[in-house]
Amino acid sequence: MTRWKRYGQDRLYANLPDGTAVGWADVRTGDITVLVAEYRDNVIAVLTHHLRSNSQSVMPQRAPEPEARPILPPMTLADDLSTNRPGESLRDLLDKSGVGLIERVVSQLLRRPTGWESWRKGLEGERKVGAELNRLARHGWRVLHSIPLADKVDVDHLLVGPGGVFSINTKHHHKKSVWVGDDSVKVNRGKPEPYARKSRAEAKRVARVLEHYCGFPVPVEPVLVFVGVTDLKVVATQLSVRVYQERQVAALAPLSGVLTAEQVEQVYSVARHRQAWSQA
Repeated sequence: MTRWKRYGQDRLYANLPDGTAVGWADVRTGDITVLVAEYRDNVIAVLTHHLRSNSQSVMPQRAPEPEARPILPPMTLADDLSTNRPGESLRDLLDKSGVGLIERVVSQLLRRPTGWESWRKGLEGERKVGAELNRLARHGWRVLHSIPLADKVDVDHLLVGPGGVFSINTKHHHKKSVWVGDDSVKVNRGKPEPYARKSRAEAKRVARVLEHYCGFPVPVEPVLVFVGVTDLKVVATQLSVRVYQERQVAALAPLSGVLTAEQVEQVYSVARHRQAWSQA
């Protein structure tokens, strides 16, 4: 359980062991909001118990003075991330790489891995996932691609809509099998990769930025999307990261009940502003 008190709000959050919020209660009114349907009964039970154990918490209280919410400067064309195409950062790397055609062909013939080839595959994967995500616009979702963070990394895709916010990481493993565990991922039974752990960290990073400028809790779920794989297995205990193949991201479309239409627009307006992420 965690207590969240900012901007005149006082909420009690029920979280999974990894810190993912699955529900919250308004401490003053006792109203409960369930964020993840599969935990509905447990969320209601535990929040009700905690509220009753401190009956004074639900009594009317004088609201604290609201904190001044930081304001972003007016957005210029250069700041508007909504114009980014899927894989924008990788396009820039490929354009600047200066690798000639002959060198690329030789590397492919010799099956010699290069940074260029890795970027090219990554770009192809982000294009495919981006195309699938863009189709969700007709369901009320907003999508951004290639959001640059302060340490020269980026968020591949960010999906904002009535079902919340999803930080999406794309991995292109053509014709390979993938196993996803609680903290690591194995490709063709190879060495463990920290994809799941990094996805959770990225989602928390995104949430901090959005809440900083929005002034209300913004639940952000991590998502891993694997492109071109022949087989995808996810262990039963792995519940903290959503895992899909590229054609399965449509499963996010019907989700709702997390953000209001007004909150969706507010979150999207912050997320598309490049300067919001400059210190992230």
